[in-house]
Amino acid sequence: MITVPAGSTLTLRCYDQGAGVESLALISLAEIRAEFVAELPPIPVLSLDEPGVRRAGVLELVSSIGVTWVEAELRGSLLTVLGDTPTDIVQRRSAARHPGGYTATGTAQAGSGLVAIAAEVEDISTEGVLLRVTDRPRLPDGISRTLLHVAMPWGLLTASVTTVDQRADQLRGTFEWIDPAGAAALHDFCAAR
Repeated sequence: MITVPAGSTLTLRCYDQGAGVESLALISLAEIRAEFVAELPPIPVLSLDEPGVRRAGVLELVSSIGVTWVEAELRGSLLTVLGDTPTDIVQRRSAARHPGGYTATGTAQAGSGLVAIAAEVEDISTEGVLLRVTDRPRLPDGISRTLLHVAMPWGLLTASVTTVDQRADQLRGTFEWIDPAGAAALHDFCAAR
C-alpha cells in the first residue's frame, strides 16, 4: 500500500523552452492511498496556478514507502500521475514512520552560530524526523545539527538531529542521539501504527 500523506511537499519539474526547467513545490491537501503508484487517484494540492493552466513534467513523489519519480500532470489544484513509474523506489524507508503534528523547539547550529527555532514535526520515525519551522518564513542556510525538544503524546522527546536535507522552511534529519527513555517510547509509538 502506497500512502501520500497530507501536508507532503511534492516537487513537479516542468520543462519550458524559454526558461528551462521550472520546479514547482506543491503541498498535498489530503492523504491519498493506492496499491500501486499508477493507481493513485488525483492528488489535491495547493497550487499558485490559475484554474485553467495545465503543466506536465516529472514528479518527485514522496510516499510512505520512499521516493520515486513519475510523469505527472497538474491541472488547477489536482495532480494526476500519468502511467507507471519510470524508476523504482529509490529511497526505501526501513523504519516505521508516524505522521506528525507535534510542536518542537530547539537550537540549530548554522555555520559558527546557534539559532533558536520553533517547528512542527511533519513526520517522525525511529531513525529521523521531518520538521517545518513555524516561527519564521525560512530556515537559516547551512544547518548542520539541531538539538530538539518535541512534545510527543507520552511526554517530551529530547534528541540531537543531523541534517540530511534542508529546503526553505523544512528540515529533514537523522537522529544522532535520543534520550534513552525517549528512544524506547518512540520505538513503541512508531511500531503501534
